[in-house]
Amino acid sequence: MTAGVGAAAAVAVGSGGAGAEEAGAAPVVISVPGEAPLRTNIPVVRDRRASGGRLLALRTAKKPSAHGWYATYAVHAPHPGIHTLTAIATAPVETPHTEAVGSYLRLAVNDGPFTDLARSQPHWYESKPAWGDLSVLDLGRVELRRGENTLTLRVDEPAVLDTTTAYALSLDHLTLRLLHRHPALHRLSVPRHRDGEPAHLHLSLDGHATRPHTVHYSVTDYDGHRVAAGRATVPAGRTSTTVALPEGLPPGHYRVHADDVTGAFARLPARPAPTGTANRFGVNVWHSSLVPPSRLAEFAAAVRDMGAGWVRDGQSWPTVEPVPGAYDTARHDRAIRTLRAHDLAVLDVLSPAPEWAMTDASLPLPADLRHAYRYARRLAQAGPEALQLSNEPDVDTTRSTGDAHAAFVKAAALGVRDASETPPLVVLPGIAQVGPFQDLMLANDVVRYADVWAFHGYPDPTVPGEPRFPGAADEQHALARRHGADVPLWMTECGAFLEARARADLTPAQEAVQARYLVKSMVEGLAAGNARQFWFAGPPVHDDGVYFGLLDREFAPLPAYSAFAALASLLGAARFVRAGQLTGGVKAFVFDSGRGELVTVAWAEARGVRLTLPGVAYDVMGRRISGSVTASPDPVYVVSRADSEPCGTPPGGRPLSRAEHIVLSQRYSARNAAPGKDNGDAPPPNGYRLGRRTRMAVDVYNFGTEALHVTVTGRAGGGWSVRPQGGAGRVRVPAGGRVGVNFSAMAGSSVRRRVDHRVIFRARLDDHSDVPDSVALVHLK
Repeated sequence: MTAGVGAAAAVAVGSGGAGAEEAGAAPVVISVPGEAPLRTNIPVVRDRRASGGRLLALRTAKKPSAHGWYATYAVHAPHPGIHTLTAIATAPVETPHTEAVGSYLRLAVNDGPFTDLARSQPHWYESKPAWGDLSVLDLGRVELRRGENTLTLRVDEPAVLDTTTAYALSLDHLTLRLLHRHPALHRLSVPRHRDGEPAHLHLSLDGHATRPHTVHYSVTDYDGHRVAAGRATVPAGRTSTTVALPEGLPPGHYRVHADDVTGAFARLPARPAPTGTANRFGVNVWHSSLVPPSRLAEFAAAVRDMGAGWVRDGQSWPTVEPVPGAYDTARHDRAIRTLRAHDLAVLDVLSPAPEWAMTDASLPLPADLRHAYRYARRLAQAGPEALQLSNEPDVDTTRSTGDAHAAFVKAAALGVRDASETPPLVVLPGIAQVGPFQDLMLANDVVRYADVWAFHGYPDPTVPGEPRFPGAADEQHALARRHGADVPLWMTECGAFLEARARADLTPAQEAVQARYLVKSMVEGLAAGNARQFWFAGPPVHDDGVYFGLLDREFAPLPAYSAFAALASLLGAARFVRAGQLTGGVKAFVFDSGRGELVTVAWAEARGVRLTLPGVAYDVMGRRISGSVTASPDPVYVVSRADSEPCGTPPGGRPLSRAEHIVLSQRYSARNAAPGKDNGDAPPPNGYRLGRRTRMAVDVYNFGTEALHVTVTGRAGGGWSVRPQGGAGRVRVPAGGRVGVNFSAMAGSSVRRRVDHRVIFRARLDDHSDVPDSVALVHLK
């Protein structure tokens, strides 16, 4: 469609002739109504909240033409020059005032090429609210000529919405403001490179230089020492120039100061870390929320070059399967291929179920576990190296219980295993904290369905001083030993809580804390027995006043990025050997790099503790240390020669029996739902709330390939009893089928109110093989 043809689409407010560009001149503001483009194929709708009573509104799954979904606007500029561009529009990420999101935009000025407005999540997240679901968005700077100009906004990529994937944009109006004393330096960057490779500093103005433009710059290292300085000139008519930096800079983190602009770069170790599944280190990505589509390939390369071998990612189940059996995983599958093309192994994560699959009693799980089986099988067919069966189910705000989640895990795990002859590893849900929810899952024997046990661990943010590695690893390993779990343990989230400042990066002190803690948490996690460590997060992310991420708001590396690179390069295979306490309170952890080396990682609470370990020493940035080596809060590495054996590959899971393809799931009505978890803080009782006599059912699922007869029996303690309704609990369950067996749960006169007791259902096949139990908690309400 076409709207606003021939209309006066842009209104300039302000004054000034020749002196308008001088300091103190009146502001020049140009307003562009969103509903009045010269050309567009996006609908215009009425809304009295919009500045003109109408706005541009796009929400469609229909693929656009080669020109994308677009809107071209006429802009009359009374003065040539650099203008800021803001929009009242939908942000491409969730913000504190709305969960509604739109697509990422591309922008072209006049006849220039399209550029991606691919700013980071913190940039958009901190946008101020406008009205409804719209925000005040900073779209950057544009260079306009005097008189008539055009701005074209284009949508090429769909956005992941609540229940679908669609091209989405709501645009009320655009505002441009002339910047005086511009063009000026706007961006600087140094492409990623390794030790021994040349380094080049790129300096970019926000427009074409009207005369030779000189830029003064300096480069400082992680310790703040100046290592380079100089000046460069952008020729008239150009927008950028490139400067060669000095050779011989050691690996590490560097900061560049030029005019009023600051940037950073990483010089990586010459020796790359192991790649893929042999690597012990990973990062959380969640690309659909945190990485603009146009940046994904470059981001994946940055993660690989940093030394991570794994990424943890996920997609929205409601978006992928908007109606039963209709899957749309194309967007996520492309992302998986991009990540894997950069030698990154992928740990994919299942999200909560779509609304159509849930009931009030099953939330956030599907009421029919066959949906979980089929969805997990579909995800596994995309080929991730591992599939995690949910994220922190123990600390959400629903009333789901550990037994219900265990049945879900079993069904999903069977779907993964049936996806191919070489299915992904099955990873148990990432548990936030030990407690009754996880205890109940383990009582339901979920470990036998998994290849990996998973959990999360963060330092207590209320404890002052440097963050300390939490006790979660020791607690989880003790729990695994108690349950006889013969599977590796992965910490699929670890990180530090750093206070975020709106529209500002971390302070140097915060950056140092993050870099130190990254190394310490990875080292102590492996020393505790974890087979793999995943940092949260890789991309820049601001969440409710807390900053995570190894990159800053401009996707430049933070010091922790360089610390990660040094860790992964020096530790290599990172096989833990032993830990010890040296004199002066120095903590030391020894690893076998798999390259005929022993690597000791050491640090101390205080500074100035001298180390006398034999070998070659490196600091937290991976720089070689000459002379004496002292321990401090910044970890150091000492590398010495040793015999080493090559790493083996952990075996996959054993085949599951016919009986293990039967899944029991206790089903209670919504009025008997558990009290709720309150983000993991709810006190007991935690079980289903029953009356003196309650009817319930045990759903018997058969995820095998042949029909089976199953006999179900129940028992309970603490004065409770269960008995089948209508006789024996023997049923025939067809392949891929579900049959409910009705029971009554009865509380005897001795049962006390609000005290949890276990109800256990067991099942046996006709060949006398036992089905894994279903164990739930119940209490008299």
